[in-house]
Amino acid sequence: MKQTGILCHISSLPGKYGIGNLHDARRFALLLSAHGVTHWQILPLVQTGFGDSPYQSVSCTSGNPYFIDLDSLGGMGLLKKKELKELRARYKEGGPVDYGALYGERYATLRLAFSRFHFEDEAFRTFVKAGKFEDYALFMTAKTVYGGNFCDWDEPLKRHEAEAVEALRTNYHEEYLFWQFLQYVFWSQWEELHAVCRSVGLKLIGDLPLYVAYDSADVWADPKLFKLDKELKPSKVAGVPPDYFSETGQLWGNPVYDWKEHKKEGYSWWHNRLRTALETYDVVRIDHFRGIDRYYEIPFGAPTAQTGEWRDGPKDELFEGLELKGSVIAEDLGVSDEGVRSLLARTGFPGMKVLLFAFDGNGENPFLPHNFGENCVCYTGTHDNDTVAGYVKGLSSEEYILFRSRVAAELKRQGLSAPLNARPKSFSEAFLELALGSKAELAVIPVQDLNGDDNSARMNFPGTQSENWQFRLNKFPSGQVMRRLNKKIKKYRR
Repeated sequence: MKQTGILCHISSLPGKYGIGNLHDARRFALLLSAHGVTHWQILPLVQTGFGDSPYQSVSCTSGNPYFIDLDSLGGMGLLKKKELKELRARYKEGGPVDYGALYGERYATLRLAFSRFHFEDEAFRTFVKAGKFEDYALFMTAKTVYGGNFCDWDEPLKRHEAEAVEALRTNYHEEYLFWQFLQYVFWSQWEELHAVCRSVGLKLIGDLPLYVAYDSADVWADPKLFKLDKELKPSKVAGVPPDYFSETGQLWGNPVYDWKEHKKEGYSWWHNRLRTALETYDVVRIDHFRGIDRYYEIPFGAPTAQTGEWRDGPKDELFEGLELKGSVIAEDLGVSDEGVRSLLARTGFPGMKVLLFAFDGNGENPFLPHNFGENCVCYTGTHDNDTVAGYVKGLSSEEYILFRSRVAAELKRQGLSAPLNARPKSFSEAFLELALGSKAELAVIPVQDLNGDDNSARMNFPGTQSENWQFRLNKFPSGQVMRRLNKKIKKYRR
């Protein structure tokens, strides 16, 4: 049966404390389910740092402390009503996320809550003993105490030597427990959200970035799994080569994997990561999937991505021994070659079809609905693109006429109808028809396109360093918007 999803990160939800949280997420989940939506896709849940990107984190399995529901901490007696009231007065219900204000306030608030928490709580002790967030808590303790990059720490701690790590845990035990506390609260609240979603039949789609950040617990704890030099600095970093979109390519800066080392260990690090992701979500989108077939590595310190080279990745060997059918989406966007297409075919994972990439005038464009089959996920756009209305709004008069004619032609070819007029929002409606009316097993609509928002609601502008990831709804989608979506879902039997 064909199904429908909405793309909206938790940070983008309206709420009382400056950013969407896990209580707001429960409300949103119930809203989606009540109107026939079967899937909710979010961006990585991880703790963000400088730049605020959920694709760069101190730990690839962490939960973002900003998403913790403060009212629940109040219910536990860890925050007082007066303190919560004062916090609410500092923030608007909606509007862009002010990460600077959050950073200055939220950790102080969470430390206050922690100061009232009983460390001997049995459930908390069990959580800590399980060791799931051991490296994260130790890494964040060292970051708090010593600052800088892990490469700047004293040699024994820098190299994650057992004696130095144990001394860190012992000497700064309360700090270590604070970071454990954040993950304990976050994941307790996440499990409550996931239980609500299961109870109403709503599946959660998570996002798994291919690469991890260099200055992270992941690299610090397992440096041999990455291409680093003797001083534990990256020798090679990730990116993509020059193409139509960039004359110098994209230099991401993440350390690339030493796949030979991973293979020696039976890809256990990656298998554990995938299993954890599938315990956290119901479906996982693997970002930059093409890097599993072949990846592009650039010498560390190179000013651009022009001097990089292609290397073979682990291909489908990475997935051997795992049961992943029906639970993985491959982000196969960008330059696709026979290797990527063959890997997709062998794994059976559905790829992505983005309608905003479809209307270049090429009738063979693989993103046109008449060119794709059922085993794919159709998106109107992604978090990295213009919104549909924003794209149309930016067209010149000549470009608009051409684009309109191409969209109208595809609607007609698919036997669909939607009025296209000078209102950019009308194209958002047309793209909903095209996505929901397509053959794709799953159609996912970014919440901005559901609302018909322009680029003032855009989530991310790749290649820029500021004002990204700040989008937040002023309010939940209206009843009118949701009823209209539900009508389309029924119309196309999704």
